[in-house]
Amino acid sequence: MTESGTRHPQPIPAPADPTRPGRVEPCGVDTLAAASGARIDLVGSASPDVGVTGVTLRAQDTRPGDLFAALPGARAHGAQFAAQAISAGAAAVLTDSAGAALVTEAMAAADTPTPSFVLLVHPDPRSVLGDLSARVYGNPSLRLRLIGITGTSGKTTSSYLTEAALMAAGQTVGLIGTVETRVAGVRQDSSLTTPEAPALQGMLAAMCEQGVDTVVMEVSSHALELGRVRGSSFAIGGFTNLSQDHLDFHPTMVDYFEAKARLFRPDSPEHAHRSVVCVDDEWGARMSEIVGHGVVTVSTRHSSADWYAGPSRLRDDGSQVVTVRDPQGTPHTLRVPLPGRYNVANALIALAIADAAGVSITDAVAGIAGVAVPGRVELVDEGQDFLAVVDYAHKPAAVEAVIATLRGQTSGRLAVVVGAGGNRDTGKRPLMGEAAARGAHLVIVTDDNPRDEDPAAIRAEVRAGAEKVARGERPTGSEPIVEIGDRAAAIAHAVAWARAGDTVLVAGKGHESGQEIAGVKHPFDDRDVVRRALADRQETT
Repeated sequence: MTESGTRHPQPIPAPADPTRPGRVEPCGVDTLAAASGARIDLVGSASPDVGVTGVTLRAQDTRPGDLFAALPGARAHGAQFAAQAISAGAAAVLTDSAGAALVTEAMAAADTPTPSFVLLVHPDPRSVLGDLSARVYGNPSLRLRLIGITGTSGKTTSSYLTEAALMAAGQTVGLIGTVETRVAGVRQDSSLTTPEAPALQGMLAAMCEQGVDTVVMEVSSHALELGRVRGSSFAIGGFTNLSQDHLDFHPTMVDYFEAKARLFRPDSPEHAHRSVVCVDDEWGARMSEIVGHGVVTVSTRHSSADWYAGPSRLRDDGSQVVTVRDPQGTPHTLRVPLPGRYNVANALIALAIADAAGVSITDAVAGIAGVAVPGRVELVDEGQDFLAVVDYAHKPAAVEAVIATLRGQTSGRLAVVVGAGGNRDTGKRPLMGEAAARGAHLVIVTDDNPRDEDPAAIRAEVRAGAEKVARGERPTGSEPIVEIGDRAAAIAHAVAWARAGDTVLVAGKGHESGQEIAGVKHPFDDRDVVRRALADRQETT
């Protein structure tokens, strides 16, 4: 106990596999069929009441007693791997008619005796996978408070701030997000950023076993559109903002918005029971209308919102102090440990969510004040006389926002190292270049994660956008656009260019520890590379 009487939870040992609970009560296949409307086909001597104790989409991860979900994919049908899952002990296979035919043909062609298992055949197996996974794992989201945060930017920061606010009140919190999975502040090994439904439900059940009472998770538009969060009961949903991203997946911005709206629309299976919506942009205003009665609005721009943050007062350490007015009209002083007005909005969302979860505002404010978010406006300080910042900004609006924030805190010039990812929304690439060129004195176009695309072609698109910005639209004293494909060399160039009072921003990858090129992920952490560049600079001066 602290002097104030707040209980701080002790770290909880992580399970061997954080995506699975240690113990599962078997669920009969016949029960799953009745719940989903799937047809049961018995193979060998299988019984319709055989018990299922786990769910997986990956044949190589199958354990005895699992339900293997063999879904149709863009490149292959999961049923092609069913034999591997069955040989590993899968009790049942969930698939569609085409998948069932593939499984039957494979078994007939095999030299070995046909094993016993159950086929669950459904016309759209993905649509029921989430609900079935939740049922197998005992509906874990009903045994804890599940908080989902969605939006284009700010999901990660808002999630960390919300986690801290809840933990300050003594709650035992799980975090599922882009950067990491944590329980009570302790990182758990997991490569899953937006888990598929079986892994998500398994993780929630595992967290229940560890004593977690609240889980905060980022909810992407892909997760909502593809049914990855089906079967989850969200107690509270939060919406940050919407700007261009993922238009390689969503045909239009309206489609992108509608995917996000699944977390809030009252007739949606995934809708949250309570909603906190930032109405700083037009999309937030539209989302609050969709929620209707009971929505809690927050804003840094509109004083008519339920929660409103006044002007920011910047501190020397980059943090901000704002006066926040709660729905009862009571003012509170809030320290936001990150720069930028958009981070005030993120903190306000966290504060309103914590309040909706029953946390006292005093505890929530105290928790938010001490948060550090990996790769979000993260300072790299090696004693140099200029600022070096790493940020995850990989969307045009995010690049524009972080540059504007840093320009407001910089007495000197600003350099930005920027690129764009391959196999993703191509329309945003020139916009990334434009945003960088309008705000930075020096723009260095480099590689991000080219993935399977030609890195030079991606750079050309980003650079074309940067070159499109007229000289008069750029900051006074701006220099010509520079292109350096090697990301480490680009970072070193920016660091070498800086002088006292300047700022160097490395944008796009943030917390990421790898760079994906031609299908291979190479070790690469912007923060480490910046540190090395700073050390090299000191050795040569």
